Amino acid sequence: MKAKYDILGIGNAIVDVVAAVDDQFLARHDMHKGAMHLIDTDRADTLYSSMPPGKESSGGSVANSCAVAAALGARVAYVGKVADDQLGSVFRHDITAAGVTFLTPPLRSGAPTARCLILVTPDGQRTMNTYLGACIALDAADVDVDLVSEATVTYLEGYLFDPPAAQAAFYKAASAAHQTGRQVALSLSDAFCVHRHRDAFKKFVADHVDILFANESEITALYETNSFEEASELARKAVALAALTRSERGSIIVRGADTVAVPATATPVVDTTGAGDAYAAGFLASMTQGKSLFECGSIGSAAAAQVITHYGARPGPEALSLIRDLSKP
Repeated sequence: MKAKYDILGIGNAIVDVVAAVDDQFLARHDMHKGAMHLIDTDRADTLYSSMPPGKESSGGSVANSCAVAAALGARVAYVGKVADDQLGSVFRHDITAAGVTFLTPPLRSGAPTARCLILVTPDGQRTMNTYLGACIALDAADVDVDLVSEATVTYLEGYLFDPPAAQAAFYKAASAAHQTGRQVALSLSDAFCVHRHRDAFKKFVADHVDILFANESEITALYETNSFEEASELARKAVALAALTRSERGSIIVRGADTVAVPATATPVVDTTGAGDAYAAGFLASMTQGKSLFECGSIGSAAAAQVITHYGARPGPEALSLIRDLSKP
């Protein structure tokens, strides 16, 4: 059966708030630079009131990937939970306007729509403080198996492993995808997230994942080694394809006996928020068009490079036009 969508993303539907701060701000609020912290309602209110003015937009890791992939010409759908509130309406409008099909019904009662407070230091590192809110309510019932069967690749967000109910959604989606001959991709998302769920991640990766996205710290955390080379070999054995990013050293793609090295696209770093999301978007959009591994990695790198030149998790319209030109046959 011909796929209706190239990519179906399943992840945390979050409104991003991005602001520039200094290292002292992180120290005052007891934050580990570069990490993702899960916070409660009180902490979210305190940090939001203390932050300088920021840029607010719909986000979430896989939601960002979906928006970028759609902008690059892929046919994309998304599953994520928002509340029936103002931020939920903003999220739904924004992601739909980006060309992504979003049909998940809103949460009618309970926690408000999630938000991520992203603090960017002068070195371009981003420290994320995430209030999951309505995201926690996403469960297996939100996974439409017919929708999964209509997508070439179902792309899962590692951050979503934190709420237990969402893990059931992962297994349901992966099972539905494989029953209809589709592929499952997973982003490990964050090394601290991997540490929290290492055993569960390793089992899910080995048993249910075809395409794995991770950066160097995430893949070494998964396999409990300080050696990137050792971790990449373990990934090679566990999945059909792994795309492993190494910041300024580019990315390494392993598939069977093949190893493809892709250089990073040189560019000044302003904000690393969303770089991995954009890389995955460029890679998957290209892969579903039948491009070579090197082309997939190169377009992913180009998308990531455009993201890190400014604040925010998505390339601007001019940058997307350049990436689209690169991705043409």
